Amino acid sequence: MIMKNINSMTLYVPQMNCASCVAKIEGAFEKLSLPGVDTKVAARVAARVNLADKQVQIQGDISSELAIATVASVGYDSELVLDAKLASENKIEAERVEYRTRIIQSMFGLGLGVPMMLWGLLGGEMMVNNPSQQLAWGAMGIITFILLVTTGGHFYKGMWRALKARSANMDTLIVLGTTTAWTYSMLVVIMPSWFPPETRHVYFEASVMILGLINLGHALELRAKGKTSEAVQRLLGLQATTAIRISENGDEEVEIALIQVGDMLRLQPGSRVALDGKVLNGDSNLNESMLTGEPIPVSKSVGDTLSAGTVNGNGSIIYRVTAGLTDTRLSKIIELVQQAQTSKMPIGRLTDKISAYFVPVVVIIALAASMVWYLAGPAPQISHALIVLTSVLIIACPCALGLATPMSIMVSVGRAAQMGVLIKNGEALQTASKVTTVVLDKTGTITAGKPSVTDIRLLDCDDQSASASESENKASVSEKLIFLVASLEQHSEHPLAQAMLDAAKTRDLNLVEPERFNNIQGKGIVGMVSGVELAIGNMSLMTMENISGVDALQDEVQTLALLGNTPVYVAQEGRLVAVIAISDPVKSDAKEAIAALKRAGKRVILLSGDKQETVQAVADEVGIDEVIAGVLPEQKQAKIIELKESGEVVAMVGDGINDAPALMSADVGIAMGDGTEVAIESADLTFLTGRLSVLADTFALANASMRNIKQNLFGAFIYNSLGIPVAAGVLFPLTGILLSPVIAGAAMALSSLTVVTNANRLRHVKLTR
Repeated sequence: MIMKNINSMTLYVPQMNCASCVAKIEGAFEKLSLPGVDTKVAARVAARVNLADKQVQIQGDISSELAIATVASVGYDSELVLDAKLASENKIEAERVEYRTRIIQSMFGLGLGVPMMLWGLLGGEMMVNNPSQQLAWGAMGIITFILLVTTGGHFYKGMWRALKARSANMDTLIVLGTTTAWTYSMLVVIMPSWFPPETRHVYFEASVMILGLINLGHALELRAKGKTSEAVQRLLGLQATTAIRISENGDEEVEIALIQVGDMLRLQPGSRVALDGKVLNGDSNLNESMLTGEPIPVSKSVGDTLSAGTVNGNGSIIYRVTAGLTDTRLSKIIELVQQAQTSKMPIGRLTDKISAYFVPVVVIIALAASMVWYLAGPAPQISHALIVLTSVLIIACPCALGLATPMSIMVSVGRAAQMGVLIKNGEALQTASKVTTVVLDKTGTITAGKPSVTDIRLLDCDDQSASASESENKASVSEKLIFLVASLEQHSEHPLAQAMLDAAKTRDLNLVEPERFNNIQGKGIVGMVSGVELAIGNMSLMTMENISGVDALQDEVQTLALLGNTPVYVAQEGRLVAVIAISDPVKSDAKEAIAALKRAGKRVILLSGDKQETVQAVADEVGIDEVIAGVLPEQKQAKIIELKESGEVVAMVGDGINDAPALMSADVGIAMGDGTEVAIESADLTFLTGRLSVLADTFALANASMRNIKQNLFGAFIYNSLGIPVAAGVLFPLTGILLSPVIAGAAMALSSLTVVTNANRLRHVKLTR
């Protein structure tokens, strides 16, 4: 086992099974009260527990040894997850074995319990009034004791671990309930004279049937839970295990764990990309749908990047590895999905608070209720008190309460990942369900983000009657201008810069490094190339730099903007020399995506730093009514804040560095996955695909998730709110019937199974309208 200080780790806690377990483990990390632990260390550590996946995500300056010891301090064994794929496979195998074990245990428990119950229901004697009955039920008591130990041994072990940690959990309630019923019955068998004749009833069938039903419920719950983590399992399944490495000795097939950054790999037709890399030779079409949701294969050639997990078409490619196994895009996606699945929602915090005190409170209620029945109830008091005590302890197990929120989060985050949407945390999912206004950036969000140069308007060179020599001169001037502009734009990350570079590439121009470069956020760039002072950007930059001659091309600029082009001003030595027209085509699905948002009742705003005319042209094309143009990054941020202060719940969708402040300020920041790393880091949700159509589906999934969580929580709270009083006997004065402990056990098992099943409905709920 590796013992080292790390910033993030995952522990697998196989024995964690109820909401009180979650509260105890998280509380242990909040306190970190182990001997010799500095309180400053505890303050820097945060733990998030996922009951559904039995994992603990730990962030902070803590060693794996200390983390495992912290979990052990509250009675649970844990192990460090070093390889996510191997851990997932081991977990699946462990759950398969556990499922089979629980089924066998339930068969033995119900196999004995059901006949005994039917015996009593059909008129058989369940009392001990003579030596023969005493002998027969004594033998049955020994058999049921053996079943308690074998089919319920894991509950006793769980209770013992909790007691050693001076706490209580679900196992405590089950053990107390079943053992109380068996112990009472055995005392009746051994010493019947101690009890009034009417109270000499045995409850052996209740003990084994309760365990049988709970084990059956756990087995069915395990089976249903397996479906919730299918998304992560599919992502893990995309990871290749071997690759063909090109070495001095020729091609060799090696484990990917042995591959180093910089190694050259051969990608054969139909093979899966092992690690992220850059194409050195060859070309092919790759299927990236498993990562991005984009169904159309993507063409790859020399210089293009490859992502681990994607599938090659018919071509052959040689590529150089650029990222290790844990640093690939696929690995980071898996990590993000797993982190999101362990995250908390504000709606679930009430559950956490209740769970911390739930088990001891239930024990107190059970003891108090049984005491009331013993002191003031009708005859036979001791039998009634026993039934009440057992029923309350069994029916109150907080499994459903603990699973209500995390199960829905797991399924939602998993389904979002299959759609090509990464959700950073559960809180973002909850907030997304409340969004009233969607603000979209233009470039790279509404448009393709791959603009191209469509026209170059040179100052004093636009005479339509120019001679042939003048036209040749104009072409020469244009080429020189592109050379200067593209050379300076090499250091810019704005999408429009790539259009300049593409224009230079098509002209086979050999670019040079600028002598000076400065990016002025939201306005453009300035610098020097080959001794020429350049200013390239929008009107705000021209004004800031006091550029002359701008008015001479305003009519041209107006015309270009009305046609949907973005005009880029180019100035040399303080004087405007040209306007370059750049057109960025609108995404094919943008119009339908906007229509879907409107049908869902969202207010849609187009927010861009581009000129009003250009932005308006795009808005008209896709059907957006509200337009805010010509704004700087800080103004974008200010507009988002203004919308929030007016009562709107705002989602901001963007892809560039200039969108980062607005993404951070929005209630929900959504980054296009083909945008910049800064934008993605600033966002709460990331679209791995460039398709805008998933936007409406994401909000629909968020709404469905919150409905599902509320249904689960309502059911769990109602179950416990009604179940405990009914088990305590509040209906007895009206009906004359006490709830059987067997029925209580069945109800407890059914409640957990209902929550898990309801959460799994999210895997198939219809999102589109």
